[in-house]
Amino acid sequence: MDKWLIGIDLGGTTTKLAFLTEEGFILRKWEIPTDITNNGERIVPNITYSLQEKLAEMNQTKKNVLGIGIGAPGAIDHENGIVFEAVNLGWKEGYALKENLAKAVGLPVILDNDANCAALGEMWTGAGKGAKDLICVTLGTGVGGGIITNGQVVHGIKGAGGEIGHMTIDPFEGYQCNCGKRGCLETVASATGIVRIAKDQLSSFNKASVLKTIMINEREISAKDVFDAMRAGDELAREIVNRFAFYLGLAIANLGNVLNPEAIIIGGGVSKAGDTLLNPVKKYFSAFTFSTVRESSHVSIASLGNDAGVVGAAWLVQHSSW
Repeated sequence: MDKWLIGIDLGGTTTKLAFLTEEGFILRKWEIPTDITNNGERIVPNITYSLQEKLAEMNQTKKNVLGIGIGAPGAIDHENGIVFEAVNLGWKEGYALKENLAKAVGLPVILDNDANCAALGEMWTGAGKGAKDLICVTLGTGVGGGIITNGQVVHGIKGAGGEIGHMTIDPFEGYQCNCGKRGCLETVASATGIVRIAKDQLSSFNKASVLKTIMINEREISAKDVFDAMRAGDELAREIVNRFAFYLGLAIANLGNVLNPEAIIIGGGVSKAGDTLLNPVKKYFSAFTFSTVRESSHVSIASLGNDAGVVGAAWLVQHSSW
């Protein structure tokens, strides 16, 4: 009987868990709330309990599991299994996630950054299947990134490799970022960044707009509202998406010019906008890349959706030498 893999995608709000086959097929997936109270002290016990409960439900034991792969936010020391800092989880000054989870569950554990796991997932069974050189950009509350060259994740000297969201994209009049500097891609290409652009442009737009109506009705505008309005032909929404696409297209073009990957994949919640997002981004990508990159590096939407993180985390187990 084939061994199972466990993939975990640890987020600040929810933790996604899955049992997978050695070929990357999801057998069972579920999620639990992430309890970040008391500096995240309940995170590992809650994961442990949930895994034990689901194994019992499926009449399985740990003997049939190869190991656990887990993706976590923030800079990661993947070799030693330490999360340097994850403020949204309550962990500071280095948290030994690999050691603590392995002790609690009684299985070997391997750890990497959550966006790196998403990139690995798309490379294994998703939109980048078969590619060995790949960039994955995840657009959610923030902007994450994973860079894979020759099948290997780029980690950097302290686990911060691939932090695409903190590329400086507007050095002169950029918005303040949570990282402490200004002009980061994350401030304009995330879901919150799109809303920020919308609010700025609303103040100077003098024509009618669906987005103005939403504001008048005292409801917060969302990134989805902006893309929906653009699809309906709203002029203001088109301007907002164009500005967003300029920033994201410029960022991935610069990455393309440096790395020339086979695939550049856009994922995360914002990517659900599909071609409404992809087409204007590809326009600017083409404008800012030179011909070799333009013709050989292909930009597409991620295909695994919210499953990318758990699939990529399971890939870590499948390809680990322990």
